[in-house]
Amino acid sequence: MIDASVVICAHTLDRWGELQRAVASVRAQTRAPREIIVVIDNNEALRARAAQEFAGVTVLANAGKPGLSGGRMTGTEHATASVICFLDDDAAADPCWLEDLLEAYRDPAVLGAGGPVVPMWQAPPPSWFPAEFAWVVGCTYAGMDVQDGRIRNPIGANMSVRADVLRRAGGFASELGRRKLGFSVSGRARIGGKAESCEETELCIRASRLFPGGYFAYRQRARVHHVVPAQRATWAYFVNRCLIEGTAKAVLRNLAGSGDGLKTEQRYVREVLPRAVASELKAAMLGKFSSARRAGAIVAGFCLTAFAYTATRLGGMAEDFSQNLSSRAQIWRS
Repeated sequence: MIDASVVICAHTLDRWGELQRAVASVRAQTRAPREIIVVIDNNEALRARAAQEFAGVTVLANAGKPGLSGGRMTGTEHATASVICFLDDDAAADPCWLEDLLEAYRDPAVLGAGGPVVPMWQAPPPSWFPAEFAWVVGCTYAGMDVQDGRIRNPIGANMSVRADVLRRAGGFASELGRRKLGFSVSGRARIGGKAESCEETELCIRASRLFPGGYFAYRQRARVHHVVPAQRATWAYFVNRCLIEGTAKAVLRNLAGSGDGLKTEQRYVREVLPRAVASELKAAMLGKFSSARRAGAIVAGFCLTAFAYTATRLGGMAEDFSQNLSSRAQIWRS
């Protein structure tokens, strides 16, 4: 019988209430997991409190590289079930979440599965915020590419994968993934710096190549609700998150290639965004001012992401070119 280990990664006491809610939502599942594993990244006070208050939960310190990818792999190394599910510490799962995810694994071709991530706004969402950019706040976005119940990759807040697939694929890449003080806490975008997202995307592409014919399933009923604090409902956060995503997509392209790495994004840019802008402008012509603002946000978001992507790609090419010249110079001098 297929069963699951649920891994929840956390790093800050500031989200203690959200972490409690996440653990409680897993305990309330219609199908109980084999185990709940909470991994704490670089915060001994949080680890000690979690170990004291979460009875029956395995609480671990991140034994890998600092950040989300290292935390997830720490949980993976200690998981004993055939499926490993990942839930964000600031997300709460619907009661049938685990049951519906595990139903997908009846198909032996399924490598992993995920479901919708619904925003739980702590303040009213701004009128200019476009649904097509819900990925900015870590949620399922309008126009997400789902074909016959299949997706390229689940969103990390609501993701599961077969344990043997995850381990054989080599786990989450340390070059990607959120670090403490990254964009989700208080960090700023660093164009051309380390990529703080897309770790689940790269893993799923790598796993699909390793297991030809396998796929990742999208389960509509396996929903989680993701907290969106008021500070993320700002223009400044929107800008920073777009820049971070552009940087991450450039790193993803280097790791996975332009075909698999950006196929979903190419459809998003060619089809989803133009259709959304046209729809919003049409509504604006009928007197809906907020629609004009959303159209502007879509265009700005695309430009910011594309700028960061291009700057990171060019920066990498310049670095490679410089290293190549240095190598040639050393050979010439010798």
